[in-house]
Formats: sequence, structure tokens, C-alpha cells
Amino acid sequence: MSSLSATLENSFVRLEPLAERHRAPLRAAGEDPDLWRFATVNQHGTDFDAWINARLAAMKDQGEVTFAVFDKARADYVGSSSFLSVEPAHKRVEIGWTWYAKSAWGGAVNPACKIAMMSHAFGAAGYHRVEFKLDATNKRSWAAVEKLGAQFEGVHRAHLIMADGRVRDTAWFSVLFSEWPAVRAGLGARLEAFAVAQGGAPSPTQALG
Repeated sequence: MSSLSATLENSFVRLEPLAERHRAPLRAAGEDPDLWRFATVNQHGTDFDAWINARLAAMKDQGEVTFAVFDKARADYVGSSSFLSVEPAHKRVEIGWTWYAKSAWGGAVNPACKIAMMSHAFGAAGYHRVEFKLDATNKRSWAAVEKLGAQFEGVHRAHLIMADGRVRDTAWFSVLFSEWPAVRAGLGARLEAFAVAQGGAPSPTQALG
């Protein structure tokens, strides 16, 4: 089992390693074709099963870890995120295949997931580098990755072919272990503000798993 596989939890979210029991609630969360405009695989409707089957297989055969994201405020599953491109020998890993229902956009869910996943990658798992890769035309995701404190490293031109045949340029970002304390502090400050807005929830930096 991958050292990255664990249930991760804080005041806002619980990230559970993907299992068959998550299929139905994640299908419901992803029932919006607009969520997949920038995805390399169309995960909407009947294609959802192929996506979740592929993620379960990657967890078994490639050492990757996909999480079902449970939003504590909504008491429901709202999306997924994964550890990809796992390279234990070089202590680097990618966080990707991240998607959330629109009801979770702009709130605490994404920063809460990122602080949980990076805390685990840089902490118990002992990694030195966390990567983020996104469609260079996806302005919303680009802004979100910059906001969490990742450093832009450049664009890989004509990097992927999308489900609709479009050739995608991919923007690369990363956070290094030496940069993590500052990134963690920034994420923590954002989450503390959400905690206050929700009525003084416990510190989101506690119990990260």
C-alpha cells in the first residue's frame, strides 16, 4: 500500500481513499457536464463509471491514491482529488484529478483539501515536491493554484489531447518542502477566516491525519 494512502481530516473535510461505496455519491456530485470542460476524460453520465474504475485500478496497480471528499458543512460527498505521478525514489508527487460540485466552489473545501493532502505528502509520507498540472486555458484553476501559493514553472505545449480532440497546453506549478511552511501558513489563514465565518470552528490545521 502506498505511504500516501490514509484518511485525511480537518475541521472542514474528510478525505477517504476511494472505494466502491463512493461510486453513487460521487456520481451524484459530478452530475454536471460543465465540471468536465477541462478534463482529459469526459466523466459525465455513462462515462463516470469508466473514470472511477480507472482510478480504482490505478490505486491498486500504480501506487496512486484517489480520495472521495466529504464536506462536513454539507454532510455529503462533494468531489474528489488524487495523488498522481507518484515517484517515491525522487520524493515527488502530483495532486490532480481534482473536481468539486459547484456548490463547493469558492469556499473552504479546496484549501482544506490542499492543506490536508500537502501536510500528509510533506509530513508522514516524506515527499520533497508536490506538483500541480492544469489546462493552460483554465483561468479559474490557474488562479486557484496561484492563490494556494504554488510556483508557476512554465507551459508544456501540445502536451495532451482532450476528449473532444483539442490539443492542450499544460501549465505546471509546484510547491517544494522548503516552501511548505509559508504555503501552509497562507492556507491556514484562509481557513481560519472560514472557521470564524462559520461560528468559530476548531482550528483547521489540527487533526490532518
